[in-house]
Amino acid sequence: MLIASISIGSPVIAQQPDRAGVAAVLSAYKSAVERLDITGTDQLFAPDAVVVESGKVEGNFAAYRDHHLGPELKEFKSFTFGDYNADIRLEGPIAVATETYTYRVVLKSDEVIERLGVATSVLKWDGQAWRIISTHSSSRKPKQPGS
Repeated sequence: MLIASISIGSPVIAQQPDRAGVAAVLSAYKSAVERLDITGTDQLFAPDAVVVESGKVEGNFAAYRDHHLGPELKEFKSFTFGDYNADIRLEGPIAVATETYTYRVVLKSDEVIERLGVATSVLKWDGQAWRIISTHSSSRKPKQPGS
């Protein structure tokens, strides 16, 4: 079995149509967010992908990048995922991933935000690479001890 690899700078994502390829795409996106640099992540998404976050349809990835995620990342000192798990199910050329995680954001103001998160990402194999065609994420504050 070939090891899936992603190079954000390359125009084609070399992968196999298997769970490892799906996991590599999800990992590349997660790593870019943690670096606070989503340059090149467009290639992880189909041009007509739909992004939904916490009750709002953001549009395609370009709209989400330009009007939500990109400006938001500029306000962060750091963004860290924890306890990340992706349950990936293959259905022919479609993959459905249920992702669970925690995340911690430190704003430039030093305010700390901690959340529990969940996402459902749908990817499609286009013959050369897995591309995200839909992602829906939401988060909530963790329960405080004793509550």
